[in-house]
Amino acid sequence: MKLPIYDLEGKKSGEIDVGQSLSSPVRSDIITRCFLAEQALTRQPYGTDWFAGKRTSAHYHGERGTRYSMMNKEMARLRRIHGNQGYLSMTARFSPQAIKGRAAHPPKSEKNWLIKVNKKERMLGLISSLAASSDKSIILNKGYVLPENLNYYPIIVEDRLEKIKNTKEAVNLFRKLGFEKEMERSSQKKVRAGKGKSRGRKYKKKAGPLVIVKDDKGASKSIKNIAGFDCVLSKDLSVSKLSPGGHPGRLVILTESAMKELLGVINKL
Repeated sequence: MKLPIYDLEGKKSGEIDVGQSLSSPVRSDIITRCFLAEQALTRQPYGTDWFAGKRTSAHYHGERGTRYSMMNKEMARLRRIHGNQGYLSMTARFSPQAIKGRAAHPPKSEKNWLIKVNKKERMLGLISSLAASSDKSIILNKGYVLPENLNYYPIIVEDRLEKIKNTKEAVNLFRKLGFEKEMERSSQKKVRAGKGKSRGRKYKKKAGPLVIVKDDKGASKSIKNIAGFDCVLSKDLSVSKLSPGGHPGRLVILTESAMKELLGVINKL
């Protein structure tokens, strides 16, 4: 299979033969597994204070024949506050079922969130994600607004894209390729439903096209200012970038050198 190469004016300037490297079956199950494994590596360990709910003078009186003994008084044998404490006298503390008691099974910072994935399985997840990004029907199901003049995906642009250092130039390039409506869609954001609004994630944004370059000569700074667009090096490509949320079919724009590098890696497998 041959894919067209476009210049910075949005016109076809050549072709590149990708063979059958992008026609592998889309394994959504492996993509989801690889995505969850990558997300697990980014989780920050968290846990409760070791002495939370235990900072109390409450203690247990269970011996017979002693002062303030709880024997034969028809009360639960819990640790209780003793002494001249007023309304707090004989109030249960420390136990999980008591007011201001410790948590029964709190989260622990020692928990290991790592999810192991085989190297071949991880590479298969990447190849499947690239294959999904070359299927126009899958891309359309993700909600992207595709240009009418482009029929082959992923979109390959000449290497001069890597040298673009101005956001205005990058916007003009994507408009010439026909992504004006897609840029409008990617710039939309909505208020999240639920309590996440008060936890630092009030808005939800669209995941727009992903730009893949071989060498970053200023393209990342110019593209990251466009809402929804992401730029990544070909050697740092991951399933999380190609399939955000674990759902394959992201719109991908590559430079010619990045495409050749990815083809070299895929053909070696």
